[in-house]
Amino acid sequence: MNYVLEYWQAIETGQVVVSRRVRQIYERLTREIESPGRYVFDPEKASRPIEFIERFCRHSKGEWAGQPVKLELWQKAFISALFGFVDRETGLRRFREAMFYCGRKNAKTTLMSCLALYMLVGDGEAGAEVYSIATKYDQARILFDEAHNMVRQSPYLSKHVRKRKTDLYFDANLSLFRPLGKNSNTLDGLNAHCVIIDELHSIRDRNLYEVMKQSMSARRQPLLIIITTAGTVREGVFDDIYSYATQVVDGTFEDDTFLPVLYELDSRDEWTDPSAWPKANPGLGVIKKLDDLQQKVERAKNNPSEQSGLLCKEFNVRETTAQAWLTFEQLNNEETFDLEDFRGFYAIGGADLSRVYDLTCATLLMVDPKTETRFVTQMYWLPEDGFMERVEQDKVPYDVWHSRGLLRLTPGNTIDYRFITRWFLEMIEQYSIVPLWVFYDAWSATFWVQDMEAQGFNMVPVRQGAKTLSLPMQQLGADLTAKKVNYGNHPILKWCLACTEVVQDRNQNWLPAKPKNSKLKIDGMASLLNAYVGLMERYQEYLNAL
Repeated sequence: MNYVLEYWQAIETGQVVVSRRVRQIYERLTREIESPGRYVFDPEKASRPIEFIERFCRHSKGEWAGQPVKLELWQKAFISALFGFVDRETGLRRFREAMFYCGRKNAKTTLMSCLALYMLVGDGEAGAEVYSIATKYDQARILFDEAHNMVRQSPYLSKHVRKRKTDLYFDANLSLFRPLGKNSNTLDGLNAHCVIIDELHSIRDRNLYEVMKQSMSARRQPLLIIITTAGTVREGVFDDIYSYATQVVDGTFEDDTFLPVLYELDSRDEWTDPSAWPKANPGLGVIKKLDDLQQKVERAKNNPSEQSGLLCKEFNVRETTAQAWLTFEQLNNEETFDLEDFRGFYAIGGADLSRVYDLTCATLLMVDPKTETRFVTQMYWLPEDGFMERVEQDKVPYDVWHSRGLLRLTPGNTIDYRFITRWFLEMIEQYSIVPLWVFYDAWSATFWVQDMEAQGFNMVPVRQGAKTLSLPMQQLGADLTAKKVNYGNHPILKWCLACTEVVQDRNQNWLPAKPKNSKLKIDGMASLLNAYVGLMERYQEYLNAL
């Protein structure tokens, strides 16, 4: 029985409802089974872990406690794909990393506990080291404890796998299974065969992911599995991996060793449509209780403050915070553009300055007069002194953005505003993109304004109050939602937009607000908003100049 093909047939005929990206990945896997290339599908290797699980693993909790685990078709299809594809020449596993993304209470922990035991006992790897990883040790223990309870319930496994102080140990091949948290003292020097990262969305530190991935480099066919729901932390390791996973599914990137299975709603609006719920909950009605989900949805309809958590955890809709200005779906735009297409264009400039702790950001805003699409390019700056300490302390990938040329460093421990002037001049010299005006927050900008005016720029101060910012902020939000703002998929601006909160005065005027968490920044949004003030004030004058 080929469960990948069986599952695809159920998807294709409409017997099961899945997300667009789950459909894409299984359609692709089916084609690769029917027309193999470098990798072929080995039915025996695909079925081996399934047989192990259903023969030796038993439930330890709830109504099924003590009963053998019986896998559903969607679970068998995932396991078959993960283990069944092998290199035609070497016979080694094709997939070395997988992202399994589905709503809560779909038995992710049970499934991964079973796979951890298989990798410990049945994968044929001598001295296998299997780890469950999470930010907190207690979270990593959840999966480990479930596996331990399965061992205790199983007559066979309990004879051969023993619990030691910190791990499960399989004497026959000298293998171990251990939980590890971010702050464990044993993250260095590991030789992992299998790593299961639980709830990736809660991990801010990409270093944890990288260390565990590097720990598998000495193994012939290691396996890293990420299990997670969505979360509210933006531009952390979760967003990086999720974005990569979607690009692999969509065909933007080619990575034959990465398997993304993404159960999620295709649109945020589907959360009130019961027929769409299985897209994020493949176990709905069998593993996950339908009536429980119905009650939660009805409650969230009447209590908007609960919607963010429901959308994240039950439906895998990536959210910002409950007080956020925009949802992630509203602000997210992955379209890009080439600055060369705007050579010789006029622009509207924007700037948001800082000295030490916040980002400094400069913006150029261009409008296509035919489509009225707004095109945005930005540059960011931080002080050079203490830069890596900030990366380590804030757990924000400033170093990655710097290496990609999206963020620049200025010498010393404060921002040298002359570098901002140089960037505007650089845009003129390299692309002949000239800002007709540069709109800026006047706070602490006196000397920079003099420098810019000496270079011929027309500088316009922006009062940072509701009277000035409310309508431009509302318009910017509407344009982002309508996908009329192409910001080149800039990760820093996307992060700043996601961090932005909104406050209203008694007259319902809007103002952007910084989150209470000082590590979260909105400077890119503030710089763009200043440019939007200029766009609204001088739109016709700008169009006449084009």
